[in-house]
Amino acid sequence: MTGHYPNTRMRRTRASNWSRALHRESQLQPTDLIWPLFVTEGSGVEEPIGTLPGVSRWSVDGIAARAKEAAELGIPVVALFPNTPPEKRNDDGAEAHNPDNLMCRAIKAIKDACGDDVGVLTDVALDPYTSHGQDGLLDEHGYVTNDDTVAVLVDQAINQAEAGADIIAPSDMMDGRIHAIRMALEMGNHPNVQIMSYAAKYASAFYGPFRDAVGSGGLLKGDKKSYQMDPANSDEALREVELDIAEGADSVMVKPGLAYLDIIYRVKKAFGIPVFAYQVSGEYAMIEAAEAAGIGDRDALLMEKLTAFKRAGCSGVLTYHAPVAARILNG
Repeated sequence: MTGHYPNTRMRRTRASNWSRALHRESQLQPTDLIWPLFVTEGSGVEEPIGTLPGVSRWSVDGIAARAKEAAELGIPVVALFPNTPPEKRNDDGAEAHNPDNLMCRAIKAIKDACGDDVGVLTDVALDPYTSHGQDGLLDEHGYVTNDDTVAVLVDQAINQAEAGADIIAPSDMMDGRIHAIRMALEMGNHPNVQIMSYAAKYASAFYGPFRDAVGSGGLLKGDKKSYQMDPANSDEALREVELDIAEGADSVMVKPGLAYLDIIYRVKKAFGIPVFAYQVSGEYAMIEAAEAAGIGDRDALLMEKLTAFKRAGCSGVLTYHAPVAARILNG
């Protein structure tokens, strides 16, 4: 049905703050946010990350403090990524299934500090643990093997679940890993541990600062195009998501975020499953760079972009700006 001017004035409902709030279609709340945090060795350590202004690596005690901060701000989940020391990295990423690794110690510290007030999401992939910076095991030709990698990812996932992880988030993009991890969680008496699959993860140019943060950037040999998706493809993303749902994913992620709003929208419309976006490191850095250059207001840019994710169909967003956004939303 269409109206006619002046019976219909589209500006009528925009004339006041209360009316704009009443008619707002997409609502953003602190509970829509997931805060990614970087873990490093030591005690009382905060290491600012040069390519991510305002973001630091924290030692385990600092991670626990950030989790408490998240709870106070109403942020329901923190996501953990380790900066594994070089001496603990090797070709097979064995540190990933060490029960006393950085990730496991951080999980336990958060649970000791916050109990169930904050959920813990953990990354499953080998790039923070390998000496070559790839997400999996390499064959003699330097190709990332699939099935051998999946076997190691299962061990990594169970290791994190045993430490207390609430959501396992495989970011590796190996085929079949969701089913393998789901079966292992079921058999390992972890039926309520969720899987948020990086179902549509693209081979993007927006990941650079993240790789600096976890210490894999300078180590990476080659690229990740043999397992991460081609940015030109969208139908393929639906196939990836459909497979991961069938294999046992409770929710799916599209990564990166802003350049892939069409993918988020299509996934939500096609499957109706909870969809999350990762506002990745390059997206974060661009907002900060705009503020520093005086060409945009950080808070306004941030909130507009986060609202775009909700409008596209996201249940939530992983963003390094989570505490900033939560403070804005909390007034």
